[in-house]
Amino acid sequence: MPNKILLKIILIPFFLLCSIVSFAHPGGHYHNGDVLNNWHLKNGNTVTGNFSMGKNDFILLEQKEGVMLKVLLLDLTEQDQQMANSKIKKYESLNNEFLSTINAAAHGQKVWDYFYILLSLLFGFITLFIFSKMLSFFQKSNLTVNKTLAVCACFALMIISTYACKKSTDNVVATISSNTATTTIIPATTTSFIDSAFTPFKPAISTSWDAVYFHVASNGVPSHNKMVGITNWQQQVPIPQFYTGTNSWSIPLQPVYAATPLSTKTNFMKGAVAIAANGIPIFNALNNRGEDSYLIGELDNWGGHCGKADDYHYHAAPLHLGTTSGLLPIAFALDGFAVFGAKEPDGTAMQPLDTCHGHIYNNGVYHYHGTGNYPYVIGAMKGKVTTDPLTPAPENQILPQAFASALRPPLTPLQGAAITAYAATGINAYKLTYTKTGGTAFINYSWDANNKYTFIFTDVNGGTTTSIYQR
Repeated sequence: MPNKILLKIILIPFFLLCSIVSFAHPGGHYHNGDVLNNWHLKNGNTVTGNFSMGKNDFILLEQKEGVMLKVLLLDLTEQDQQMANSKIKKYESLNNEFLSTINAAAHGQKVWDYFYILLSLLFGFITLFIFSKMLSFFQKSNLTVNKTLAVCACFALMIISTYACKKSTDNVVATISSNTATTTIIPATTTSFIDSAFTPFKPAISTSWDAVYFHVASNGVPSHNKMVGITNWQQQVPIPQFYTGTNSWSIPLQPVYAATPLSTKTNFMKGAVAIAANGIPIFNALNNRGEDSYLIGELDNWGGHCGKADDYHYHAAPLHLGTTSGLLPIAFALDGFAVFGAKEPDGTAMQPLDTCHGHIYNNGVYHYHGTGNYPYVIGAMKGKVTTDPLTPAPENQILPQAFASALRPPLTPLQGAAITAYAATGINAYKLTYTKTGGTAFINYSWDANNKYTFIFTDVNGGTTTSIYQR
């Protein structure tokens, strides 16, 4: 008889737990494949979830499988705060009688969930009644219930209790704030948006894309004038490059925020960090010696110059492209984020920039800005990038990267030279004029259909030297 009483005491909560687990509301409303809204935080992060309820200072977002996320209104961007407040007011008018039952710090439990609890209790008592009848039958059949069975029942109860407790915490509200480290999913950039930035410069450039990258092909020579204004010159001149095919510039379609943005003061002093809308690469503001290329006179009036491979590229922001681009991006960084000019995408004045030289504006998407002051384009890579393991910092470079093709050995800096003119003299023929102590000098260079390049150097005394190179 004592064993019988003990077993009943144990099995009452046992069957109640079984009934609650059986009738519990399964999972959430949203599963894999369902569309969840994006909510943007002031710190640049994004959280996903559909509005469930809200109060004056927070909202609850329902994610997949019923997971609830608490987000403070103060941490949302201004635009998303307005949206959240409108939803709060709407839901208060429709569901005021339900909101009082929701615990904002715990489960966000809905009123109709109590119906399931009552039904579960009823099912438990019915199950217990049936079990009592079965127990009476076993007694009449001279079957005994010993302590071993009671211990087994206790063990089973512990297992089910542990499982029930685990399930009860599956949908606990998690609080997201601007100080919380989160993995943010950034919406993929549409190819139509990226292509719109490059379209004004076609057909001099061409674009294509796959599932991962947007590709830009060009010959590396801009249509605007160049070289004039350089006072610190290494005797390079612009020649076409083969930024085509597998050597095209690649922009990630899915940007990912870097856990720690890599500063351009200590990284990327080799290779490009962005590609301008006209197909010309943009390098770090610092040269490979860590010097500000603009301040030491290495750049022309358009923010560019030529590297050792006679490859023209910018080190400063090509703000002049805004004359053609308008309010479209003037470039895209190699982490996937757009670079705008002196104004915001909606035409308003540029807002304050962060240390990466960008920010999130009213559309909730991060972008950089070009300016006339250091770092000109990018202060640190806001997005995650892959670096070449063969080029350690500070001369590390981003991969994938298009590479220039050298035609001739690099020359040495020409002290005291200042480039005063650069102009075409025929088809694939150019003349660069510079002044130097003692007079004016020239370089005339051209190439034919067979890629034979001829360079004629005329010094300040009128003497000439000719060099020929075959590509």
